[in-house]
Amino acid sequence: MKNESYTTEEISQILKVSKLTVYDLIKKGELKSYRVGRQMRVDASDLENYKRKAKGLPPHEEQLHSISNDLAATLKQDPTLNNAPRSIIISGQDMCLDILGKQIEKRSNLYRPLRSYVGSLDSLFSMYKGEADIVSTHLIDGDTAEYNIPYIRKILVSHHFIVLNLISRLAGFYVKKGNPYNIRTWEDLKNNQKLKFVNREKGSGARILVDEMLRVHNIEESEINGYLQEENSHLGVAGMVAKGDVDLAVGIEKAAQIAGIDFVPLVKERYDIVILKTEHNKELIELVTEILQSHKFKEELLALGYDVTQTGNILYEQ
Repeated sequence: MKNESYTTEEISQILKVSKLTVYDLIKKGELKSYRVGRQMRVDASDLENYKRKAKGLPPHEEQLHSISNDLAATLKQDPTLNNAPRSIIISGQDMCLDILGKQIEKRSNLYRPLRSYVGSLDSLFSMYKGEADIVSTHLIDGDTAEYNIPYIRKILVSHHFIVLNLISRLAGFYVKKGNPYNIRTWEDLKNNQKLKFVNREKGSGARILVDEMLRVHNIEESEINGYLQEENSHLGVAGMVAKGDVDLAVGIEKAAQIAGIDFVPLVKERYDIVILKTEHNKELIELVTEILQSHKFKEELLALGYDVTQTGNILYEQ
């Protein structure tokens, strides 16, 4: 067991908790971890000591000796290292968040970015509960066609926060090559039971888009053949269309390009990030704002096909 290690997903299965809870334990320093590329890993011995501590038991004697020696050696080399980098959880699914995390790590030794790949609504709830530091959101309000701000204000009602634009991107229908059913608008879904649909998971921005548009266009869920069938990523639903398992799905343009299927644009959605305005986050906000507004960061996003017209703009503060 000495040389064995686990991923955060394996830890969540062992402890029977969510991956977000595992990230929170790591963030609070209760569970020791280290990074291998983009992946966080936890040694079996550190997991065992966490479990012993949770049960009110002391660490194994040999581990206590190892910890003491390692700490002494580390502080001897550099006494300032007892101020370890702050782990920050970046929540959301788009790859541009991975780029942001790399830029944060490159520009500052104050932070250690960790990624949580959950949808927009769940990300906001995580921030409300203190379980995420930077969250992304692309949630449309069907009545006003406004993105994100209405949801953020309601969920983070007791917090002060700042909203910055990360990117803009097209969202629409995924259809088979040639669009054989000629699907162009939401109205084309009405009473069309021959169309097989696959939905996104509850809490995702794409699911909110579907639900809001069905509501606005007075389309019942029961009219959509496959409404209750769910996949948890843009590539997941795009892949099902590509394989012919379904005829229709909703997602972003980039996944359609990767899957080699046709895309019917419906809306340009604003993909924003939110950070709580606290004294603890003051330097983090300054750093993230600087990165988003930098020419180099925008160039990297442009090369991937993102719209950076508003990138770095402060859209709302409370």
